Amino acid sequence: MSTIAQAERGIRQVPPPADNAAWSQLSEQTSGQTKTDLETHLAFIGINKQYAIPTGTVQALRDVSFTIGRDEIFGIIGRSGAGKSTLLRTINALELADSGQVLIDGVDVGSLDEAALVKLRRGIGMIFQHFNLLSSRTVRDNVGLPLRVAGVAPDRIRARVDSLLELVGLRDKADVYPAKLSGGQKQRVGIARALVHEPGILLCDEATSALDPESTQSILRLLRDISRRMGLSVVLITHDMGVIREICDRVLVLDQGRVVEQGEVWRVFGDPQAAATRALLRPLLHGVPTDLATQLVDDLKGAPGQALLSLRFHGVTQPQGVNLQLLARLGPQATLIHGGLDRIRGHAQGNLLISLPVDAWNSVSASGAFDHRHGADFIEVLGYVPTRTQ
Repeated sequence: MSTIAQAERGIRQVPPPADNAAWSQLSEQTSGQTKTDLETHLAFIGINKQYAIPTGTVQALRDVSFTIGRDEIFGIIGRSGAGKSTLLRTINALELADSGQVLIDGVDVGSLDEAALVKLRRGIGMIFQHFNLLSSRTVRDNVGLPLRVAGVAPDRIRARVDSLLELVGLRDKADVYPAKLSGGQKQRVGIARALVHEPGILLCDEATSALDPESTQSILRLLRDISRRMGLSVVLITHDMGVIREICDRVLVLDQGRVVEQGEVWRVFGDPQAAATRALLRPLLHGVPTDLATQLVDDLKGAPGQALLSLRFHGVTQPQGVNLQLLARLGPQATLIHGGLDRIRGHAQGNLLISLPVDAWNSVSASGAFDHRHGADFIEVLGYVPTRTQ
């Protein structure tokens, strides 16, 4: 039994009703996904939330339904104002939905009284973008503060804090004040503090947004390691698709309070369906270089030139990578211009830009020697570059 379930023993359980349309829709949305073999830890059913403003109301969440598996690292992404933080805060009831249910281990968070909420929140750790450390307290005191508030004995606090500082790699910083720490070290203190009550769920609110790239990678590796070693379900919100690619099992995309896409990270990255997802992914894509884009034409009109081909790999046809024989089929005149491949959860994905003399491309295309059956998930002629005359 999880920490939360133990804390809430005796609290009224609220199973999803069999005739609930939102639950039926939710089951359809999550069927066939990688983590369906895991026990459902969190479920969001038809969540709606709005705020009053001087000019009327703002709908922050609109009929949001999805599930998160136990021990899963789940990402929620969207532009600023998409509703990410509001959704995250419904998990620990810092925000209450206007309608719908948030279920944790079958417990309806909205049905809990104040005493039960205190117990629930001790089973949910949270780390923040700006660390929220007390500058007048040492690292040890910052990490141990939640335990002191809960009335835990000092010797138990010290033992717990020391073990957590060892876990996050800060044992030698126990008596240092936050002003002497780097941003990455401050976030490690925040992570240790979030783990003092041995939570079953860890919420990450833009946890790497204030960090440099090197510190970001270090924190993401630490979170992944902690999730595996401690059996935590991690819910992470961010606006950075690179963070999602690095750590998450599945991702949900919010746009104006609505779920516009969700699924396994490699599938969503490889073949995004929603306009909002494509916009968020754009900084990670290998597009046409500017110098080539200015030369592209739609038709050579019989003049000599090069065809510019885009070979997209979604990780479906060739999950392990791109066989070089695939490129060899284009012939010896093919030139690799630009692009790159990533590996996400064992699936090779990316985009390669290839140039080929137009006569050679016409011959290859007519022969059928190069199509999606030979390894590329999608092949497209982006345009043509006329041969420059001296």
